[in-house]
Amino acid sequence: MFFKPILIPLLVQVLLTFGVWVYLFAWRIPEIQRKGIDPQRLKDRAAAHELLPDSAKASNNLKNLFELPVLFYAAILLSLVLMIQDMLLVQLAWGFVVLRIVHSVIHCSYNNVNHRFAAYALSCLFLLFMWIRLASFILLN
Repeated sequence: MFFKPILIPLLVQVLLTFGVWVYLFAWRIPEIQRKGIDPQRLKDRAAAHELLPDSAKASNNLKNLFELPVLFYAAILLSLVLMIQDMLLVQLAWGFVVLRIVHSVIHCSYNNVNHRFAAYALSCLFLLFMWIRLASFILLN
């Protein structure tokens, strides 16, 4: 069996996504029941956000976890396929994931836009540097 340290941040990112998903439905289902809303009225995101404002932050955060992190997943898979892995790449992956956790905690709780944006922007930089690192391995070797 082989150990690839780059897989641990990938697994944590997946765990974060499922954690936010569980958190969303832990808020959303009771909110639907409490307000007596017919689920058919929740046909799209706009309707759900209008009718279920208490769970809108978690819903938005879950959507965010399927945007930029797609590039993270692609970077991890590329590093595995090409057998490219070093300590810097692993550290950049961890930086991205930790900042995405911070972003999610802020987004799902007190939702200060400035704090959330700082975590988002820093996570974007970590992801960008991951891709630069991968590109340097690919182009220079």
